[in-house]
Amino acid sequence: MATNYIKYAQLIKGSSNYARRMKSLSDKIFGEVATPTNPSSLKVVKIFSARPMHTNEEILHYYPRHVETHALILKLREYGLFRDEHQDFVEEMKRLRALRGKVKVWKRYMNTQDKE
Repeated sequence: MATNYIKYAQLIKGSSNYARRMKSLSDKIFGEVATPTNPSSLKVVKIFSARPMHTNEEILHYYPRHVETHALILKLREYGLFRDEHQDFVEEMKRLRALRGKVKVWKRYMNTQDKE
């Protein structure tokens, strides 16, 4: 059995017309490039033979779940288990503006109060 494979491999390496045609057929069957190609074209062949990106799990689930993480952080901040310094700063600025009497009132908010 092994000797048959060795004979076939030697036959393929030969330079006869039959050997070249068999090599080309073998390459076509196994999805390899049948004709000699330059490296830049082989790169294109490699890209097209790769698995599509939309089926690759590593790419699909690359980014973390931002919405759920944000909701969790807000809840932890409510309980006092997480400190969001930026949000603390924003709230402190709002509090200081309210103390100075500089509270921002949105026109849309004023219009809805007038209608009630």
